Amino acid sequence: MIARSKHTMRDRLSDSSELLQRAALVMLELSRRDLSIATAESCTGGDFAALLTDVEGVSHAFDSGFVAYSDDAKIRCLGIDPKLIAEHGAVSREVAVAMADGALQRSSANFAISVTGFAGPTEEGREGDVHFALAARQDWTVGRHEKFGPLGRGTIRGLCLRVLLDMIEERLSQVND
Repeated sequence: MIARSKHTMRDRLSDSSELLQRAALVMLELSRRDLSIATAESCTGGDFAALLTDVEGVSHAFDSGFVAYSDDAKIRCLGIDPKLIAEHGAVSREVAVAMADGALQRSSANFAISVTGFAGPTEEGREGDVHFALAARQDWTVGRHEKFGPLGRGTIRGLCLRVLLDMIEERLSQVND
């Protein structure tokens, strides 16, 4: 039998109050501007959606979250072209962009953010190789690539949450009220 955690993201990240505070500020700012976000996650397994939805009183700023861990899920849930995955690999800028665009198209959110990468060891030595993308309606999609290195699954996932927050904060600083 597999034990399930009954703890919220807040409980699991209790040692990271800075991360929780940043998430709260992002959600409050989205709410204040009457904007919403959708997430498309692979290597973080829904941790980012959990972090954002743990913020009380701003549920209308979170539209939806897609956890598309397998290639098949990326194709089915986010509409990724199988040829894109075959040509570039599931962990690539192209797929991260397509994930964000797919989440945006399948939601009513103003923004969609995605992450795909290797949180654990790989035969190719690509642990910590992660691609991110942020899409906005009637605007372009921006990508980001990080090579965190072999820091361990939990550490890499935590770093991914920070990058995702960085990207949203940067985008919000560029959007006029």
